Amino acid sequence: MTAPMEMVLITIVVALVFDFINGFHDAANSIATVVSTRVLSPKLAVVWAAFFNFAAAFFFGTAVAKAIASGIIDPKQASAYVILAALIGAITWNLITWWLGLPSSSSHALMGGLAGAGIARAGFAVLVREPKLTLPIIGVVPGLGEKWMLTVMFIVLAPLIGMILGLALMVAMSWIFQHRAPRSIDKWFRKLQLMSAAAYSLGHGGNDAQKTMGIIAGALLAGGILTPEEFAHGWGPYKWYIILGANGAIALGTYFGGWRIVHTMGAKITKLKPVGGFCAETAGAITLFMATHMGIPVSTTHTITGAIVGVGSTHRISAVRWGVAGRIVWAWILTIPASALVAAVVFWIIRFFHPGA
Repeated sequence: MTAPMEMVLITIVVALVFDFINGFHDAANSIATVVSTRVLSPKLAVVWAAFFNFAAAFFFGTAVAKAIASGIIDPKQASAYVILAALIGAITWNLITWWLGLPSSSSHALMGGLAGAGIARAGFAVLVREPKLTLPIIGVVPGLGEKWMLTVMFIVLAPLIGMILGLALMVAMSWIFQHRAPRSIDKWFRKLQLMSAAAYSLGHGGNDAQKTMGIIAGALLAGGILTPEEFAHGWGPYKWYIILGANGAIALGTYFGGWRIVHTMGAKITKLKPVGGFCAETAGAITLFMATHMGIPVSTTHTITGAIVGVGSTHRISAVRWGVAGRIVWAWILTIPASALVAAVVFWIIRFFHPGA
């Protein structure tokens, strides 16, 4: 049964609001290092990040969007009401963590929301279990489907890869420029950091905006506006409306920013110099480009936090404020179950008033 047009429109509007809040919430990921090193003022930094968030629409495909649209829950069970409940669950968790100043993951909040609302509607069978993830040497990985397993693995791998790359780049830069005067190094890396910040913002827009694209495509399928064939193969005549709408919303969110989280990311975890900011952003950008190419929805927050920790640990382990990092990890662990619970409750409330949901 297709959803009423008004319901589809409401769901799309809420999806774009989620995308805006995602940009608002995750703005810190794109600008924290460039602000904390004082290469750009906060106002200029958000303009820089927002521009490249939007430009990402023209650089990446839609592999991540397809993973969200059909790799988390069965698209046949993803009614407009399920999608709406999922979005409300994710938005609620994002706002709670924003209020607390914790950089949790909007990506995992959305996945948790979809899972919670889907389970509330059709039970645990709604979670996608095929195709299975197959790894070299290990073989077939038991459990949920490929996209679920890759996403769960990258909760650990994204910050770990970011940390290793950040550490390796910082060590390499220290070795290459060991005989240069600190002032000249700062001068060079202040310029280079503009490029690394742009690259990271491209990665942020490329991976995060696609999650909303997948949600909008799902809403259009639920409303009968997209056929199953169009949904599976490029979204028909609506492709560029979906892509530009999602990237535009996240860019606007980034522009309006979230300064409480900037403070946590850029100053509380470790203090950075321009060379450190460059290494952290470059490490984060490489990780995001790889994940987006592979179609894995990852947390930009996890990625940049790992990279900052890697850079900070090259000075001494005590340079990293592990207490703050620990609070952030707890926010990550709680994100999927907490947003799933909120989304399930929202769906049950919707179903109480609309039994056909």
